This record gives sequence, C-alpha cells and structure tokens, in this order.
Amino acid sequence: MYSTSDFRNGLKLLIDNVPYEITYFQHVKPGKGPAFVRTKIRNLLNQSILEKTFRAGEKVGKPDISEINMQYLYSDGSFHFMNLESYEQIAIEEKVLATSKDFLQENMEVRVLVFNGEPVSVSLPASVELLVSKCDPGLKGDTVSGASKPATLETGAVVQVPLFINEGDKVRVDTRSGDYLERIQ
Repeated sequence: MYSTSDFRNGLKLLIDNVPYEITYFQHVKPGKGPAFVRTKIRNLLNQSILEKTFRAGEKVGKPDISEINMQYLYSDGSFHFMNLESYEQIAIEEKVLATSKDFLQENMEVRVLVFNGEPVSVSLPASVELLVSKCDPGLKGDTVSGASKPATLETGAVVQVPLFINEGDKVRVDTRSGDYLERIQ
C-alpha cells in the first residue's frame, strides 16, 4: 500500500482494480481544515485523465504491474513482440498500441507495460529515424517562414515537414507528439 506521502510523478497506483499513473500532484495544507493531496492521474488501460483528491495519510493499493523490454517483430493484424530475456513471443492488439503503431519499425526495442499478465501499453524511444516514402515537392518561391507540407513515412504515418524535405530523405520524428524534429544526413 502507498500513503499520500509516497506520491510522486510517475508513481503507479491501483484504484478500484484499475491501474493509474500520477501525472501531477500537489500537497495542500489549508489554513483551516485537514491537509489533502490534489492529483491528476492517467488510466493506464484507456489513457483517460482523471482529477482526484486524497485526504492526507490515505492509503491506496500497489498494482501488479511490470515493464518488460521487448523487440517488435512483425504485424499481421496483431502486433508481435519478443521478450528479450526469455525469447517468449506475444501478440498485442492494435487498440493497446494507440498512436505508437505509426512509428513501429521491425526489430525496434520497446518497453511493454504488463498489468495482471496482460499488456496495457507500449513505450517507444523518444524519437525514431524514418524514410520519407511519399512527399510533394516544395514549390520554388514558397518561402513563407515556417511553411510545411505533409509527408508519408515508411511506416505509413503522415507528419508535417518543412518544404525542403523530399522523397527518400531520412527524418527524425518525436514519437510522443508525432512532430518532425530534423533531417538526417
């Protein structure tokens, strides 16, 4: 069991048999009345955000949660991953991956969050390098500051890139936001 004094960002809690992760917390000691902890917690099963207030000293459960290093192998409707320690393979449904599926490459190492023996989320590296497979050419003279155009990457993801990016270029993309970061030489 965790007490409210153990709260910190990233701590995983079990509330009503659902795993949550603390994304924000604040201890409040009003001049009148008892202290409390105001939190924002993210549901690890459906990624929804919930604001919840706990009384000071209140106890919450520890979830049966673990993070496993895995390697992405292939997709055939389900996404197949291999445990890097035991070499056991598992299939993860598309709904668990959410937007992460747009940046998965074969043989990529990821961290899979497992709750009660079932995978609930996949964490990718902060950025990935991908080839631009389809992109319209930038028009000469179209030099408005910050102008961008859509580009389709080798994984099928579409990101906004600057006008100087062409088909065949390799770009680095932030996997958390889906934003273009830089062109790779």
